[in-house]
Amino acid sequence: MSYGAAPALQTAVYQLLSAAPALAGVAIFDAVPPNVTGTFVLIGPEETRDQSDKSGAGAEHQLVISVITDATGFLSIKTIAADISDALIGAPLTLSRGQLVSLFFLRASARRIEEGETRRIDLTFRARVAL
Repeated sequence: MSYGAAPALQTAVYQLLSAAPALAGVAIFDAVPPNVTGTFVLIGPEETRDQSDKSGAGAEHQLVISVITDATGFLSIKTIAADISDALIGAPLTLSRGQLVSLFFLRASARRIEEGETRRIDLTFRARVAL
């Protein structure tokens, strides 16, 4: 197993989301910026497992992409979360290391954080990468 494709996967996801017309004007980060307000997307935590077999090395990455806002209500970020899902599912991501075999939506979790002032949706995707 190798974690070697993780940076390539994150870079490809970032590039795809940054170029998605439906997400124009939505800031995308890989770390929560200090004193941020409004709505933004966070490419966040990831768990990776070995998926090597006799045909070669590979890994399964469970990648969490979050939509966070201080706006009232969930509708606006549910729309952004749906746009992220639509952009990623079946996307022909080209990785600088490894080859994307598949990318699937696994689950989503919507909740209030920071005493209900902030809303967050965490989308989890499963990417299989051959190395």
